[in-house]
Amino acid sequence: MTPEERRAFVRDHRTAIYGYNRVADGPAMSIVYYVIDADDTILVSTMRERAKARAIARNPNVSMCVLDEQWPPTYLQVYCHAEIDADEEHTVDLMMAIGGVMAGKPLDASVRPLVAEGAKKEGRVVLRLRPYATFETPPRHVNDESDINPSLTHWTSTSLPWNADTDTE
Repeated sequence: MTPEERRAFVRDHRTAIYGYNRVADGPAMSIVYYVIDADDTILVSTMRERAKARAIARNPNVSMCVLDEQWPPTYLQVYCHAEIDADEEHTVDLMMAIGGVMAGKPLDASVRPLVAEGAKKEGRVVLRLRPYATFETPPRHVNDESDINPSLTHWTSTSLPWNADTDTE
């Protein structure tokens, strides 16, 4: 994928698996809705006291596995440097935007006071994820016997800088 194709893939989808390191056990993962702003920052809403936010204080490196919700399933893993934005207006703006993503259309401004109240009550913050690298492997699918042929191959992939011009196999 080119840098433009990577940006388009992230911009054109709405769900991802958010991954971060836990203090104990293995990495944690949760499915989140997100939006991406004009400077390629991925924005996620969470509660200040949730593990997603607390983990950033320990280690700001997180990952997002952006999912294509159509069959065959494809994905793009995006490695990010994360920071917490506790600004109340940014938080409400993001919650309105994500609500619109979830609803499939922008939320009416009349619900903003309710969203703001919920954000305050839940102690919501914005996670700002700045991509620095990606990882993708084109999927190889078998839909029937004719798909099992010499062109059905798999290979290992490598991390690719977010702004890299070309992909490598």
